[in-house]
Amino acid sequence: MDLFLRTMNLQGGERVLDLGGTAAFWRDCPLPLRLTIVNLPGSGMQDAGPSIHDMTLIEGDACAMPFVADRSFDIAFSNSVIEHVGPVAKQEAFAREVRRAAPRYWVQTPSIWFPIEAHNHMPFWWFWPAPLQRSTIARWRRKLPEWTEMIEGTTVILRAELQRMFPEATLWTERFAGFPKSYVAWCNGPARNGPARNGPARNGAAQEGAGGGNR
Repeated sequence: MDLFLRTMNLQGGERVLDLGGTAAFWRDCPLPLRLTIVNLPGSGMQDAGPSIHDMTLIEGDACAMPFVADRSFDIAFSNSVIEHVGPVAKQEAFAREVRRAAPRYWVQTPSIWFPIEAHNHMPFWWFWPAPLQRSTIARWRRKLPEWTEMIEGTTVILRAELQRMFPEATLWTERFAGFPKSYVAWCNGPARNGPARNGPARNGAAQEGAGGGNR
């Protein structure tokens, strides 16, 4: 949260569109924001209670948001969501909506190359033989059907694919123990009705290609 605030140079009062997030996530943000949080119908969104933020919760599909006007937000934000929206075509639609909704954005997604898979915590999950994955999922489905549905619906995104979907973005690689843990595509373009914001805060972390911010 701290690096997000510094990299995007938030001052307080910005209109932030959070796609797939929760109200509780923003408790760690010390600046009051005008938050709109979008989640699928039936996802059980809950208000976090008293908050410093002006918060609106909306049910909708982040891959198609006719209720959001072009550039009507200052920042679009997404934390580990784009890999859950479906196959590549849905991910591309999600990316288009992010770029349409705000001139500035911050989109994070886990890396396929991290040894422990971010969702099911299995080592090197994406490199298991398909039959072994299927048999493991079948066992999980008997015990945890809803959780297993989430695992089956995860489509991991490679760094190059993320750059293609967000061509003007700077990509930053978060690392842990030398392994790429996640990627952040961020764009700190000019705020709506305002001048361009400052560039990212550098923290000296290892990077793949261009530098950037972190979650």
